[in-house]
Amino acid sequence: MSLKSFLAKQFAKSIYKQTKSWADNPVETQQMVFKKIISQAKKTQFGIDHHFDTINTFQDFTKKVPIRDYEALKPYVDRVVQGEENVLWKGKPLYFAKTSGTTSGAKYIPLTKESMPYHIEAARNAILHYIYETGNADFVNGKMIFLQGSPILEEKNGIQIGRLSGIVAHFVPKYLQKNRMPSFETNCIEDWETKVDAIVEETFHENMTVISGIPSWVQMYFEKLHQKGGKPVGDLFKNFNLFIYGGVNFEPYRAKFENLIGRKVDSIELFPASEGFFAYQDSQIEKGMLLLLNSGIFYEFIKSEEFFTESPRRYTIGEVELNVNYVLIISTNAGLWGYNIGDTVQFTSLKPYRVIVSGRIKHFISAFGEHVIGKEVEFALKQAMENTSIQINEFTVAPQITPSDGLPYHEWFIEFEKEPENKIAFAEAIDNAMRTQNTYYNDLIVGKVLQKLVVTKVAKNGFQDYMKSIGKLGGQNKIPRLSNDRTIADLLKTE
Repeated sequence: MSLKSFLAKQFAKSIYKQTKSWADNPVETQQMVFKKIISQAKKTQFGIDHHFDTINTFQDFTKKVPIRDYEALKPYVDRVVQGEENVLWKGKPLYFAKTSGTTSGAKYIPLTKESMPYHIEAARNAILHYIYETGNADFVNGKMIFLQGSPILEEKNGIQIGRLSGIVAHFVPKYLQKNRMPSFETNCIEDWETKVDAIVEETFHENMTVISGIPSWVQMYFEKLHQKGGKPVGDLFKNFNLFIYGGVNFEPYRAKFENLIGRKVDSIELFPASEGFFAYQDSQIEKGMLLLLNSGIFYEFIKSEEFFTESPRRYTIGEVELNVNYVLIISTNAGLWGYNIGDTVQFTSLKPYRVIVSGRIKHFISAFGEHVIGKEVEFALKQAMENTSIQINEFTVAPQITPSDGLPYHEWFIEFEKEPENKIAFAEAIDNAMRTQNTYYNDLIVGKVLQKLVVTKVAKNGFQDYMKSIGKLGGQNKIPRLSNDRTIADLLKTE
């Protein structure tokens, strides 16, 4: 065992003990976070406007601070962007993580001196928990790659602006700098396809042991490695045994990845966002990711079916239940208050609190009252692919409300790597899995409001071409699993 491996194991043991101390006291931990962030923000403009000096309990908070999305919080954010201090949080933020996708253009998510360290520590601790549980630490001696956005930052009114992954790149610990790839110059390449080509050239002859990124973009990297080397990635990188990912569910990609790698490798799932690092997979055995209750984020949860009602109930960590779909609401030490990040989660464990990401509150299909969510379509596809040789590259689902013939239906757009021998049977298997999970969908089929779903084959690289056409190829961008309209569907190239 190398000295680096030995030290990593000792560090992992220490972090595990620290984590257990707060995870064993979840309600108290969250209460401490709540009191601290309210106290620190009392003299901000937001705190004054919402009477933080009179907030002593969660009930006080819910009366004074409504649920907001980015658009509703934007008037405050705009003031911060203009350089005003003490608006949402004390002083100015260190950074703005710039993202796209809102009706008013770019989003600017503040990252403060208090919030920034948690983004770094969470990713580190996920790896350390893996080392503690498995005893595997040899990978720390090899090279690690993190497929991420450009680290080049802009500056506006004294605040640096960039993509979250690019900002985080500036905080890689010194003990990892020699192991980390790609080079800074390659990481700065903006065009994603050019960047991946350069990464392939840099890493092809290296001892890669850890690879990290959003699955769809890592898949592109693996495909290019395979094209260059003519053999599985696992043969090119014989010591590659750990894949770290976030952003989307890995299950739809798993079969394709194992084929590209040529063997199974361990994986760690992360739940990071510009708004905060919420959870990471702390166990290879237990389902779900450990919700980070001590990281400067106070969590609230609203049941998905109640979210669009006039006054939905807001639950705290001690009130949640297993297997219920909740909209995740956060208040943070970066100055986000009662903030709806758009993700929905379900708890898989209450001791400790572990979650899975079940979808997006805006990404669903309910054109006919069926309330289909991301978790359901991903599970249905997984079920239909079990014990088959079918492999997919990407997929999305949209309603077809006005077909040229027959009843409306859900249309599944799938880019296959290995197609099913019997496409009709494959579609039937997906449909059956959907009907088993979602009673609303089943009732619509039985009641002949909908016909059974239709699978439409997307042309090779069709999803990449779509993402390129809208300027979102690579980085943290990803295809929505569900749309309640045909905006994406009508732009996909099909066969």
